[in-house]
Order: sequence, then structure tokens, then C-alpha cells
Amino acid sequence: MHIKIKLNFDIISLLKEYLSVLRNSHESISVSHLRGLSFHQHYIIFQWCVNVMLHNSPLSHEFESGLSDTEEARAKESAGYLARRDLFASGLESERIEHKSRRTVMRESAERISLSKRIHENEEYHKRLNEDSLMHTPEFVIKPRSHTVWEKQCVRLHCTISGWPEPRVVWYKNNVSIDPMAKPGKYKVVSSYSVHSLEINKCDFDDTAQYRVSAMNSKGEVSAFASVVVKSRFEMNHPKLFLMRTLNYGVKFETNIVEKFGVSFGREGETLSFGCSVIIYPSLQRFQPEIEWYRDDKLLVPSKWVQMHWSGDRATLTLSHLNKEDEGLYTLRVITKSGFETHSAYVFVRDADAEVAGAPGAPLDVHSLDANKDYVIVSWKQPAVDGGSPILGYFVDRCEVGVTHWVQCNDTPVKFARFPVTGLVEGRSYVFRVRAVNKVGMSHPSRVSEPVAAMDPADRTRKGTSAPWTGQIIVTEEEPVEGVVPGRPRDLSVIEATKNYVVLSWKPPGDKGHEGVMYYVEKCVSGTDSWQRVNTEIPVRSPRFALFDLAEGKSYRFRVRCCNSAGVGEPSEPTEATTVGDKLDIPSAPGRVVPTRNTDTSVVVSWEASRDAKELVGYYIESSIAGSNAWEPCNNKPVKGTRFICHGLTTGESYVFRVRAVNAAGISEFSQESEAIKVKAAIASPTPPYGITVLECVRDSMVLAWKQPTFIGGADITGYFVDYREVIGGVPGKWHEANIKAVSERAYRVSELKENMLYQFQVRAANMAGVGIPSLPSETFKCEEWTIAVPGPPHDLQVQEVRKDSLVLLWKPPVYQGRDAVNGYYIDIKEADADFEMWRGVNEKATHKTFMTDLKEGESYVFRVRAQNKAGVGKASDPTEPVEAVTKPGTAEIVVDVDDDGVISLNFECSNLTADSKFVWSKNYMEMTEPERMTLETKGNKSKAIFKTPSEEDLGIYSCFVTHTDGASASYTLSEETLKELLKVSHDHKFPIIPLKTELAVELLEKGRVRFWLQAEKISANGKVEYVFNDNMIHQGEKYKMNFDKNTGVIEMFMESLGKEDEGTFTFQLQDGKATNQSSLVLIGDVFKQLQKESEFQKKEWIRKQGPHFVEYLGYEVTPECCVRLKCKVANMKKDSVALWYKDGREIKVNEKLDFSEGVLTLEIAQISKKDAGIYEVVLKDDRGKDTSTLNLTDQGFKDLMNQVFSVIANSSTPLKIQSTEEGIRLYTFVSYYNDELHVTWHHKDAAIAFTERIKSGVVGEQLWLQISEPTEKDKGKYAIEFFDGKGGLRRTVELAGQGEETHDHIRHAPNLAVCYRARVAGGLPDVVTIQEGKSLNLTCDIWGEPVPEVTWLKNEREMVSNDHYILKFDSGKFASFTITCVNTSDSGKYSILVKNKYGTESGDFTVSVFLPDEEPGKKK
Repeated sequence: MHIKIKLNFDIISLLKEYLSVLRNSHESISVSHLRGLSFHQHYIIFQWCVNVMLHNSPLSHEFESGLSDTEEARAKESAGYLARRDLFASGLESERIEHKSRRTVMRESAERISLSKRIHENEEYHKRLNEDSLMHTPEFVIKPRSHTVWEKQCVRLHCTISGWPEPRVVWYKNNVSIDPMAKPGKYKVVSSYSVHSLEINKCDFDDTAQYRVSAMNSKGEVSAFASVVVKSRFEMNHPKLFLMRTLNYGVKFETNIVEKFGVSFGREGETLSFGCSVIIYPSLQRFQPEIEWYRDDKLLVPSKWVQMHWSGDRATLTLSHLNKEDEGLYTLRVITKSGFETHSAYVFVRDADAEVAGAPGAPLDVHSLDANKDYVIVSWKQPAVDGGSPILGYFVDRCEVGVTHWVQCNDTPVKFARFPVTGLVEGRSYVFRVRAVNKVGMSHPSRVSEPVAAMDPADRTRKGTSAPWTGQIIVTEEEPVEGVVPGRPRDLSVIEATKNYVVLSWKPPGDKGHEGVMYYVEKCVSGTDSWQRVNTEIPVRSPRFALFDLAEGKSYRFRVRCCNSAGVGEPSEPTEATTVGDKLDIPSAPGRVVPTRNTDTSVVVSWEASRDAKELVGYYIESSIAGSNAWEPCNNKPVKGTRFICHGLTTGESYVFRVRAVNAAGISEFSQESEAIKVKAAIASPTPPYGITVLECVRDSMVLAWKQPTFIGGADITGYFVDYREVIGGVPGKWHEANIKAVSERAYRVSELKENMLYQFQVRAANMAGVGIPSLPSETFKCEEWTIAVPGPPHDLQVQEVRKDSLVLLWKPPVYQGRDAVNGYYIDIKEADADFEMWRGVNEKATHKTFMTDLKEGESYVFRVRAQNKAGVGKASDPTEPVEAVTKPGTAEIVVDVDDDGVISLNFECSNLTADSKFVWSKNYMEMTEPERMTLETKGNKSKAIFKTPSEEDLGIYSCFVTHTDGASASYTLSEETLKELLKVSHDHKFPIIPLKTELAVELLEKGRVRFWLQAEKISANGKVEYVFNDNMIHQGEKYKMNFDKNTGVIEMFMESLGKEDEGTFTFQLQDGKATNQSSLVLIGDVFKQLQKESEFQKKEWIRKQGPHFVEYLGYEVTPECCVRLKCKVANMKKDSVALWYKDGREIKVNEKLDFSEGVLTLEIAQISKKDAGIYEVVLKDDRGKDTSTLNLTDQGFKDLMNQVFSVIANSSTPLKIQSTEEGIRLYTFVSYYNDELHVTWHHKDAAIAFTERIKSGVVGEQLWLQISEPTEKDKGKYAIEFFDGKGGLRRTVELAGQGEETHDHIRHAPNLAVCYRARVAGGLPDVVTIQEGKSLNLTCDIWGEPVPEVTWLKNEREMVSNDHYILKFDSGKFASFTITCVNTSDSGKYSILVKNKYGTESGDFTVSVFLPDEEPGKKK
């Protein structure tokens, strides 16, 4: 089914009917009123007429029921109609009632209007399909209008707003957002579809204000304004009250922008915020200014890149994630009803650091020039920074809105700064970005472009309009008709041609049938008639097409065919021959570049424009310090003019500049370099002086004073000119010059005045640039003689040496002294923003002191001074300008210095010196122009005041002030004490002493050599040393060896040995230029003898160590096994070196060969006893010499050794245990080794036990025991065994009496238990075993006891351990076996088996005798 749409009426007929309505409405609407109607009001009348006709049309019910797709659409249409009707109803309600007959005529005319409703529905359908591609900023279809109402009435402001996405609407009252919840019932905000309203209930006078409605979505923000004026009925009868209120709203606002933002520098990716404080007077809460921000004169709107904030007194702009597009001149505009104030400053954005060093900067300002159904031309600007190598081209990326995947559009880089992107999907929106590439690498991507929809421009225009659709729509159902082959495309042309691509443009054919058409593009080489289709696979939908892959330099012709389902149409007329190549040339280099001074950190650069430049984008400016050839960009966004201010330069440096032009084809060559210019502020005439006051007045003259201009024009003020005029009857007369020659002081006596006449004065300042404009006229002063007794006001107040908590205040005495001389001053202070009543005195008594302390850091103050004489205190001076108590960065103080020649000087350095700055030195704050006692020198940014002959005459306060700076100054007080210290240092410098790190000292080296040495702090290469002994010079020779290391300052003298003749005083005398010093060392008496003795000993030691010698002499240690190990550490041993051990002079034969690899000799003594006491000696010797070490182990030495052995034994003892035996109770402990010399004592209840037949003690193997036979209750208690080691000893204890029945059982049943359960050796062991060497021995015995006894084998009273040679076994808890494999003579000895459990211990002994095969066994036995 096809829909056929018929238009039965055109818009001209409707306009005729509209005009007839207006002509016939003159009866109720005056002609003057109609002439005064705005376009918007005429449009509303026209809308009203159309709506009335449609409302009464017979087809209106068909529209309402059948043509809207959803209930929402119908509701929106109705809401729009009602809003328009209500908006105009108040003005035309009566006219509608009176002209019903005319309405009938209009309804009949409306029936003739035919407007395609189905086309409108089709548009709405596509809107829903491609809403993302139709995003646009909000627009006001109907704006709110202003109202004037009476008090207590209600008023409604309403408007109609379009936009996609649907905008968020906020209402404001005097720029303050309205919150309906804050005042319930006062405000009512309604938003219904696209109609928004604000209702104000019961208006009062405070509701008189300017109201603003703001609509904002992701694409931007728009606002509309309306005023509401509320009148009081009471004011009708009181005109005066009404006039007062009217004047209140007619007040003039004064706007001042303070704390202004300056030139700012940022880097890509950073966030930058800046702003200004705004002072508006009078300050009325309900009147808030409108704040606007501009960049390069374009109004900024809030976005994700730009945020604006207004706090009520400060406007702030924040730029998020800076890009070079953000560079430009930013302007803040503060708008009030009285006008507006602005402030501007430039913001520079530098390139972010490239990912690869040497890569170019990112392109900028990416946007679309043309967009169609499947085709967009993307344009951008080239970056200023190419990374040091030429840019090879650019890559264009695209991304569909709503996704994050980027697609590269071109395979090879393009140099032209425009590129056609094809292959887009109709109806979808895209964003683009561009990257630059050079031989080093790729730049960062540019900032993404604004979204653009791929659609027909006509569709975009039609869908973007908000004009209403009217007319009659007739819909019929018909059978499909046969398609029509489209005609020829029209107006085919080449709109852009580069060496990379050619862009064609044409218009659709007039006869294209009912369905859409597509296009085929064909090309042929000029001079031939061979046409080739370019897009063979997919026809294009847009009347634009870009052709790639054309041969550069060849000429082509092009033509286009239309096609649809009915077939392919005839081709268009071919284009003229087009040669493939860049049609746009790179601009020529700019002309002469001229820099001029601007400020201390900026230069104005102007140049001649590039000649014949087409499509010029702008210029890039670069700067370089003269002679460095290191160029830096001054701007990263092209500027279109031929003048630019380059900021961020270094004051005092000389710069050269160059410029190049930019268009889409590329960047031009550089211009010629400019002449070098030194960065400094341009010289201008000074601004006017201010603060004119009278210091003295007599009959015919007046002394005036004034303050220095705030800006002196970059050069010193050379003088001032004063003018005066008479004021008669309040009417000022003609100005007269008071002085023809400029005066240098800021005070001047104007003579030849008339007594009792009134005068006004003005002052002009002059510098080398000329005479500035005059100041504002002063107050009117009367010329009459002062007769007051007190002095006049001080004048010319100056503030110096400002620090965070102090400053110096200077002033000049009053010109008028009063009756008596001035004898002091009072200083007043107050905070800068405090009221006049807050002035307070600094000093209670009159003073001449100028130094101020106890200031609060960061606070701003003002000061004034009053003079006093005997008659009293005079008038206060004019206050100073506000001074902030802060120590500025780079502030320096005066430094006192004494040079190498002893010259004392005061030094001051200024870091922010300008070319015109001068150092001004003062003593006691009186300038020293030609000082007699000092010499002033200035070099660069340093100045010094040198004392000629310092004395008490030079005491005082010295200060230095630097002109043409921000107040750089400092002072130094030279007191009597300080002067004495400086004179002492000066003397030391005149007659210097070489400082010493160490005085002369002596030390002994190996071989007994003697070293005399000292070290100087610092000594030059010209330093000299003289060596003196007992006042006689000594020199290098066999006896004395000298060494002088000038790098380290170490001075040495060596002697091989000391003889008796060397006793005396040694002195080193140093000289370095005029600096001298000496140090002496006295070696006499016992000091010399001790040094001589030590030298001889060291010499002997050295000789000893030439052969084998002891590093550590012979000593001993006791091992945990109670073996005594004699040891010593030796060195310098050879293979043939011999170590001999001796005891009491008899050599000890050592079985094992000595090993010197570790340098330790040892001798072990097992089971030490008294027979081992003696004197041990070790002798080392070879062909180089010998060394001896002796150890005395007799008497006390042996006792100390044994005590150490006893200590090891004691520490190895086990805790005391209790065991029941046949005889009674046994207390015992085990030790790792028992020595017969070990002294132990047993204690019962802390008393030594007296041994009897019943109580005995003894030793079995390593078991020490105490046997108590037939124990009784008296034997209960604490028992202890104490080991004696010559020191504190060691005690083990056990409690025989105590808890439980165990102790009683020991006492009561000990004999029976011991008999039944004690451990026993049942038998099987012989007394003596004789065996031949090399045989194996195996013995077995039976063991009994409950619990199973512990079995221990002993050899010669020492516990044995099972190994491959001695195999010890205990099987089944009953059989103990003893095996010796391959018996040798060392196995001879006494062997024992010791069995024990808790009821007793028993041992079995046997002797093993080993004989050699050639010996008789009988003899061995």
C-alpha cells in the first residue's frame, strides 16, 4: 500500500487570510497597537489563527484519532496548543468573541490548507530512529514575557523549549536559583513536555526582580529573561512613596574588578583555574550581576571542558583537561543594570610531553566542514611544534557516538589539513580526532570534534527547525505504481582537489520518482572517452563523493548517474578537465618582523602579512634568546592578526623572533629573524600624582605635598609641575603654572598667592618620556596664615624593609614647626580594611624610632605619623598605602664581609633587578651621595659599601634601597660590639694564620720508626715548611725523611729510631704567602724515655714477625667434654717451619702431624689431673728465626684451670633424682665427666651433711650419689649437692618431703621395691678378657629390672658411643651385647656396664687385654 499525500492549499493563501484578519480587527485593536507588535507577537497571532481553523476543521477529529502514533505525541500536541492559546488569550479573548463571523471565514479558509501530516509523521519516525544524531542545544520556541502586577496577585511565567536530549530547566531570581521547597506555597514550578512555567503566589514588593529561565543539556545552555514589577495599591494614593521606590530601583551600581587574573600558562592535560573578585556598590542581595566569560570574543557556555562558578563576590573559570584549543584571550564581563566592566588576559597552553621524544605536537581545532548521508569532510589546524623534524602527514580517526572503538580512516598520512571521510552509516553520529606523524613517531591525538550526524543536509535543516506544520493532509490507499527511472544529476562540479583526493558535488535530479535515489560516479582520463565506474559495488547516497587513488599530475573528467529500483539514469554533464594536485598553495613567508617593548616579561611582535595567501588560518610566532638558536613557540594556536604579544620571556634577556603562516595546505617557510630586542618595560609618561595636601600656609604662599604616581612609566621621574587656580563663589578659574622648572621633591611652596583666597591645585609628573596628565584637582584650600601652636603634619611617608613581622617606616618632618621645635613623633597603625575608629598608637612616648615589629604575617596595614612639640601633638599625616606584612620570595639581607686583605664591607644583592634599577645606600636613613668614610661599588645585581678606616665614627644603621623594584631593601646595624669583632677578623685577615686541623704529634710505625706529623686546614701550592729541632734547622738526609702533601695539608717527618741525642723540642714552621703558623712538640724526660722504649719494642716485634711467630700466645680452653685444649695462633709459617711442644722443659711428642693451614696449634689433655700441672711451652722455628710462647699451669694457674673444668662439670650435671634401693633411698645426679679433684658437698636443710654409716656419698662412673639407709621421717626435707668451681659454684636441689604418698612409699617400701624391681646385671660377663690384635670380641650379658633399665657402657670411666668399631646393643629389654670389631692395642682397658632404673643402679666390670701376634698370651696376662 502506498500513501498518497495531496496539498490542497499553499502558504500564500494562508498569509492572505491572516492579513485579512488583521485588517478586519481594527475595530477592537488600534492601528498603533498593531504597528507596535513585534515579530514574535505577529507570529503568535498567526499561530492562533491556524489553531482555530484546525480546531474547527471537519478533519480535525481525524487528526486527533488517527494520525498520532502514541498518546504521548497527542498529549504534547495538545499541550503546545494550549500553551500558545493561553499565552495569547489575555490579549485576543475579546476579539475572538466579537468576530465570530470572521472565524467562520477563517475556518473555511483553513479547510483549503493542505499540509502533509504523513510527512510530519515520517520525520518523527526518523527522529526516534536516530535521536543520537539529532542532538542540538536547547532553543526557546516561546520565551517568557515580563509582567507588572499588583500586590497579592499571582503571576505565571511560562515558555516553550525544544532540544535533544530533553533539557533540564532551572528558574532563577536575580541569578539565584529558585527552590520551591524552601518556601512552600510561594513558588510552583511545572514542566509538562516542552512547556515550562513558574507561578509566584501572592506577590509582594520583594518579588520585583529579574527572572531567568535556563535550559541546559549535553549540547549547551541557553537562557531567557523576564522582569516582574509588583506595584502597591497604597502607592497610588501616595506618589511620594512610589517615587522613592522607583528611585531605589534606579540606583546606579559601581562595579570594580579586583584581584585580577593575569597571563596564565598551562600544559595539555592539566587543569587550570583563574578568576577575579568583584566588588559591586551598593551591595544589594536581590540584585546579582550577570557573569559572562569569553574566549577570543566568543561567549563560553558550561561544558565538560569549561566550568564556571560565581560565589557572590568572586567569578572563577576552570578549564578541565587543557588542550591547545583552550589557548586565547579570556575576558570576564560583569553585567549590571548600570552597565558592565571587563577584564582580559591571555592563557597559553603548551604541548604535553610526547610519548616519544622528538614526536610532533597534537593537531588542534578538529571539526567537520561538510556532512552528508555517508560522507564528512574533517578539517583541522597544524600544530606549532613539529618535534624537530618535518611533519610527514596526518591520520584521521573516527568513532561512532556511544562506543569507544576508534577506526583509522586513512592508510597513508595526508598532508592537507582537510580529509573526506566516507563509508559512514546514514543516521548515525560520529566524532573525529587527528594525529600528526614525523620520522620519529606519532603525536598525541587531538581533542575530539563535536558529534556530527551522517544525513542529508536538507533533512538536518528540516528536522532542526521548530516552526509548526499546518495544512490539510489527505491520505488515500492506492495500488503500487510503476517506478520512474531518475533523470540526470545537476550542477556537477569539483569543489576540492588535492594530490590525495578530489571531491565532487552535485544536485539531485528534478525527476527522481517517488523513491530515493543513489548515485554512480564515473571518471575518464582527459582526451579519451573511456569512462570507468568508480563505485562499482556500493552506490553512494550523498550528493558528494571523494575520489582517491588518482594519478598525480593527470587530468580527469567526471560524471554522475542516478539509479533506483527502476534502473540507472542518464549521466550528468561531465566536468571540465581537472588536474590532480593541490589547488591550494602553501602561503608565502610573512614579511618583516618588528618587535617592540611591552612589559618586563613580554614583547609586542608585529609583521607584514603573507602575500596572496588563500584560506589563511593564522600565524605561528617563535622566539629565541639571541645567539642560542634554540627556538620556542610563543603561541600554540594560530593567531589571525599581524600583531601578537609574546609573554613568558625572561627580563633582561635579548630575544629574536620569526613568524610563519598556516593554511590547510601546510605551514609556510619562516620569515626573516627580527632584530634582537632586550626584554624590559616600555617607557611611558607617568600616571598622575595623587593625595595633594597642605603642609604649611602663610599669608601669600602655601606648601603642598603629594604622593608619587602609582606607575612611573618605566623610567625615573625627573620632576613635578604644579598648577593652581582661584575658586571664587564656588566657580573654579583658569589654571596657572606655579613652577616653570620641574621640582624633584614631592613638596613645593606655591608663592604669590592672595591672602584669604580659595585655591585648587593639580600636579603633573615628568620622566624622559614626557610630562604625564595632571592629577585630579585637589580640595579647595584657603590661603591664610597658620597660627596654631602645635606642628603641622609630617609628610612623604615611605615604607621599606617589609618582612613578615616587621618593617621600617620613614617620613619627613613637618614644614610647619608650630611655636616650638618638634621633639618627637607618634606612629599610628590600623588594619587596612578596619574602620577609622580602629587607629591605635604604636608608641606611648614620643620617639624618633622608625622600626616597626610585632606585625601579623599576611595582614595588610596602613600607618600615619603625628609630630609633637612643647605645645602638643599636631595633625596626623596622610596614611600610607596598604602594606602587607609578608617576606617576598627572593628577599635578601645585607651581609657584612671581610676579604682576604682585611677590608670590611657591607654587601647587598637584588634578584629582581631591572635595567633602570639603582642601589641607594643610607646611613641612619640619610642617603650617602658622596660618603667620605666609605666607598660604594655596584656590579650587576650586587652592591657593596666598603669602609675605608673603620672606627667608632662609623657606628649606625646602614640601609640599602633598590629603585624600580617591588621594594627590595634591607638594613644592617653596626654596633660597637660588632665593630670590635669585625676589626679582629680584619686583623686576622691582614696577618693571617694558616689554620691547622691537628697540632704536631708523634706516633710509632712498624720497625719502631717514629713519625712526626701535623695537618693544615688548607694550604696552597706555594706553601713552605721548615723543620726545627732545638732551635736548629734540620734537613732531608739519612736520619730525617720529610714529606709534604699540599693537597691534603699533611706534613710528615720520619726517623728510623730514637737515640739519647734526639731528646728535645721538634717544631714545624709553615708559611703560605703572608699566612704563617707553627707547631711544636716537646720530648724530654719520662715522655722521651717511654717513646724510646716503645720504639725499641716495636722494632723487636717487627724482627720477630719476620719469621714464624705467634699472633695469639699460648692459652687454654675447656671443652664441653671437659677436655683441656691448649692452643695458640701462629703466622708466617712455611713448610719447613717446626712447632715443638714442651712441658717442664721436656718435649711432648704429638702423634698427629701439625697443620698450619688455619694458623692454630692445639694440644688436648683428656682427663686432666694434678700430674698434668706444669709449665707448657711452644717453640716455632725455621731458617728465618724462632718464637716462643709459654703457659704456666702450676700453682694458681693450675687452680684456675681446674676451677674452669669444675665449672663445666657442674653445668653438665642433671637435676637431682630420688631412687629407692635395697638399703634405703638414693639421691643422685649425673655429670658428663667426673674428675677426682672435683669437690662437692651434700646439704640437708641447707646444712652440710655429716656422713655416717647410715648416710654415705660416693661416685659410680659419672653418677654422684647420696645413700640414706633405713630412712626415717627425720630424713625428709630439702637436699642439695653443691659443686665448687672457685667462684659462685652451682647447686642442685630436690625435696624429699612433700606432697602425695610417693615420698612415704620411698621411705616405707624402699627395701622391698629395690629388691624386686631394681636394675641388675644377671650375669654373662667375665672379669678379664685376653684377645689377639686383629680379632673381634663379642660379649653378652642378661639385664633385669622393672621398669626396663637404661644401659650405659663405659671405657676407662668414660661413656662409650656405638659406632662401626664399638657395636653396643640392648635387645628386648633383657640382653645387652658388646662387640669390638678388629681389636687393636688401643682397645685395652677397663670396661663397665651400668644399668639403672628408678629403683636402683648396678654395674658390671671387666678388663680387656690385647696382645700382639708375636707376644705370648701368658705374658700379656
